[in-house]
Amino acid sequence: MIFRLGFVAMTLDLEDCSPSGTVTYAVYSKLKDEAAKHARLDRMAKCNINNTLRILKNSLALNIKVYRLTSKLIPLATHGDLKDWDYVSDFHDEFERLGEYIRINNFRISAHPDHFTILNPIKPEILESSIRDLDYHVKLLEAMGLNDYRYKLVLHVGGLYGDKEKSIDRFKENFLKLPDRISKRIILENDDKCFTAADVLGICEDLKIPMVLDVHHHRCVNYGEELGDLLDRIFNTWSLEPDPPKVHYSSPKSEKEFRSHADYVDLTDFMDFLHTAKKTDRDIDIMLEAKMKDRALQRLSAELFELDEINRLDKATFQM
Repeated sequence: MIFRLGFVAMTLDLEDCSPSGTVTYAVYSKLKDEAAKHARLDRMAKCNINNTLRILKNSLALNIKVYRLTSKLIPLATHGDLKDWDYVSDFHDEFERLGEYIRINNFRISAHPDHFTILNPIKPEILESSIRDLDYHVKLLEAMGLNDYRYKLVLHVGGLYGDKEKSIDRFKENFLKLPDRISKRIILENDDKCFTAADVLGICEDLKIPMVLDVHHHRCVNYGEELGDLLDRIFNTWSLEPDPPKVHYSSPKSEKEFRSHADYVDLTDFMDFLHTAKKTDRDIDIMLEAKMKDRALQRLSAELFELDEINRLDKATFQM
């Protein structure tokens, strides 16, 4: 089994390199004229895009090819008062440079809309807002020329609303109404409170979409299933995809704050998961969701390098 490690959005290795600089609407609305407003957004968005490129260049030097974009790349892009803003045209050159670097170096890129973006709400205005957010994320990928559907958006099922089965049915109904440019990018993840790995697996098999297993979330909520009994079916949801199955991994912060992510990854628990995953005889990509971002990846890489059963192919790629 070959597995690659990735990280989320922010690097701690580079100074002044946030890809998520923002402008609040309160600040934006107080600026004196339209020119000042546009200049503020323009400056922040260009900085975010350019910092993302800096992060990818640093990642490539560390052999890291699995990376999640921030959802905050373009400040206020989904705000109702800026619905006519053509940010794709405004930052055409910046998007083009970033996308070209991603394609040439074969990065596996994804994004993860936040937990307010759901497809099973009861209120239609929440669904409308969620679809607007999904459209924004897809526009970012399209602006970068990442038109292949291999570049994915990770989504949770949503809320329970007092009836899990009806909530699942509502998710499926709304998913099937999405245009292909959105639906073909969605991959579904189990969460830490409502929808277990078994729940999400059933949805993914019905809709024929890939499932992202979140190992930490599975440990938070499950029906008593052993992870090894689900992995083959989970990984099989990726059978039509060009990339290997994707897994999210993090360690709990503490016994008391079990749902929260720790700064780093616990090596013993991580190896337990690898031993289980190895039985599937499938290569996988593992997105680390540790608070220390790329530093957590580098520490784990160094720890794996010391193990006899692990062959480190490069700083982020391993064979077991």
